[in-house]
Amino acid sequence: MRVFVAGATGAVGRRLVPLLVAAGHEVTGATRTGEGAERLRAQGASAVRVDVFDAARVHRAVADAAPDAVVHQLTALANGDRAENGRIRREGTRHLVDAAKRAGVRRIVAQSISWAYAPGDAPAGESTPLDLEAEPPRAGMVDSLRALEEAAAEIETHVVLRYGTFYGPGTWYARGGPLDAALRGEQAAGDPARDPAAALVGLPVAGDAVGSFVHVEDAARAAVAALDWPTGTVNIVDDEPAPAHAWLPAFAAAVGAPPPAPAADGGREGWERGADNTLARRRLGWRPLHPTWRTGFTAL
Repeated sequence: MRVFVAGATGAVGRRLVPLLVAAGHEVTGATRTGEGAERLRAQGASAVRVDVFDAARVHRAVADAAPDAVVHQLTALANGDRAENGRIRREGTRHLVDAAKRAGVRRIVAQSISWAYAPGDAPAGESTPLDLEAEPPRAGMVDSLRALEEAAAEIETHVVLRYGTFYGPGTWYARGGPLDAALRGEQAAGDPARDPAAALVGLPVAGDAVGSFVHVEDAARAAVAALDWPTGTVNIVDDEPAPAHAWLPAFAAAVGAPPPAPAADGGREGWERGADNTLARRRLGWRPLHPTWRTGFTAL
């Protein structure tokens, strides 16, 4: 296929592009910087500099690439800017989908997340509704995801990947990353005014909140596979949803950081439930290289 990758130099994109090229696809990667364009060309892709908030530029870039498929991996995660991330989901996705429709693109793969589900006691499957009754500030995040997913659904074949928390090189959950630093007391954890990334990582306390992880390499491999998947929403998470009191000490040990403090109350919010990967694994044949964070963390 001819594939247009938006967010081609992000944590997933930088692993995705070489996989697409190796699979024989003709790849055009979109990036905001000259350095990113050089990286893409070195990986064997064509490169185009695009600001996703510039609708006219997005339309030209997609039209010139004439892709068979668009892969949407755009975020503002590197800067830890929740407001910009929400804007990308709403406005950036809108511009990208409109450009794809105008160019006659009939397939899109889009990045979403797996912790926006409504509250429950068990890991959420894809039929679980989004948490549309959430209170602010969570409500803003859920609403931006709904806008992203509804826009993607305007493309004839649309696959929405609801990823678990990314870990591995280039993410917050990596050796030397923001969580590592927070565990060492090197950041103003939880103070977004002083450290925006800390607001997204959260305070490093070992409580009962359950989450699901996915290694960034497995996230990229899922995006490649999704080019052949039918329309739908798919959880891309590893096999072991886990409470923070299980995974956080393991992460600290893996990166050589001090062990985390236990949570004062040990409680969990209803939406902190993790996600189920049965659809991806059993019906679509996705096989993560790191089936659990327990072994994945040891490779950080």
